[in-house]
Amino acid sequence: MLQPLLFPVKTLSVSEITRYLRALFESDEILSDVWVQGEVSNLSRPSSGHIYFTLKDAFSSIKCVIWKQTAWRLPLTLQNGMAVEAHGGVDIYERDGQYQLYVDALRLTGEGALYQEFLRLKTRLEAEGLFALERKRPLPEQPSAIGLVTSSSGAALQDILNTLKRRFPLVQVILAPCAVQGEDAPPQIVKSLAALNAQNQADVIIVARGGGSLEDLWAFNDEGVVRAITDSQIPVITGIGHETDFTLADFAADVRAATPTAAAEQVVPDAAEIKVKLSDMANLLSATIRQICGAQRGRVQDSARRLELQSPLWRVRNDRQHIDELQARIANNQTHRLELMRSNLVHLQKRLVNLSPQAVLQRGYAIIKTAEGVLVKSVRQVHRGDVLDIRVADGAILSKVLTEPTTERNGGIADG
Repeated sequence: MLQPLLFPVKTLSVSEITRYLRALFESDEILSDVWVQGEVSNLSRPSSGHIYFTLKDAFSSIKCVIWKQTAWRLPLTLQNGMAVEAHGGVDIYERDGQYQLYVDALRLTGEGALYQEFLRLKTRLEAEGLFALERKRPLPEQPSAIGLVTSSSGAALQDILNTLKRRFPLVQVILAPCAVQGEDAPPQIVKSLAALNAQNQADVIIVARGGGSLEDLWAFNDEGVVRAITDSQIPVITGIGHETDFTLADFAADVRAATPTAAAEQVVPDAAEIKVKLSDMANLLSATIRQICGAQRGRVQDSARRLELQSPLWRVRNDRQHIDELQARIANNQTHRLELMRSNLVHLQKRLVNLSPQAVLQRGYAIIKTAEGVLVKSVRQVHRGDVLDIRVADGAILSKVLTEPTTERNGGIADG
């Protein structure tokens, strides 16, 4: 059974407790002006310009803040794994009730143990030629299947899947899940890479995880992981951490991308861009085909005209036309000749008419024949007593010569 207190105790709110502790921190001479030594981790540089990181040693850690107006004056660029001495004051962040070091000065005390191990291993593996440029292979332009080595529960997986679906939804994704942090991560990463190579279905492999400190990303500095990447028969692209994070896996990969999303963007083309390119190519192809067809059509037409001029059919048609012209000329000539002959015939008829005995008779002349039918051309053929047949224009007269005919000489009459 609880006993009532003899003296009343004041009840404080969380805010009051926080403010009280803050006052104690601010009044403490050591905490308000202190140098703290540790290794940088969880480094963050948001767009505000402030710097947030953690200083840690083997047993503890403290959050640190460098305001923007101080950050630009720092003599060094912070990196995860660096061993530094930070000067400032320890204070309470009231919202979280968490104490942190507000840094106003930094000095380098030496590289941390992890970073030293990173450089040592990098130097050795680089000397073996594992990072040589001539080992790098190009990525396929349009892969049909992509192997993915990452955590099945991490944000990197969703970022990659969303990017692939947006840019190239037809691609197949083969997930080889593994741990990406901790002691179990390196052997699982190696096993996933080996499984994808054994299946031999992926055209390219993405090795990825989200951002973190040097310790968080240390699995990708493991020598076994590096050798598994260089031994892969399938091209490998890494997308580990953020743009400022570099791991030995990045140096070993065929291509290094700044982030998991960037890796997904690099391994597949953009479907929208492909459609635009295909449309441009189709238009260019159509224009080229039209141009070629037009040129060929012109050549065919020229050849057809030349063939037509050389073909027997053209000659037959040409000769037929010539024959028609000749026939027309012949017909015209025949008609002209007939007309001319008709005119000559009429003329001859007229002459014949004029020269015919009947015409002569019409002019008052007569034809005289003897009784024997002999034409009388001279008076010497006629004697007295002869019977003569005298033909005039409208008939015949039989007459008898009563006297001896006489001849005319010099306009006169002479005796027979």
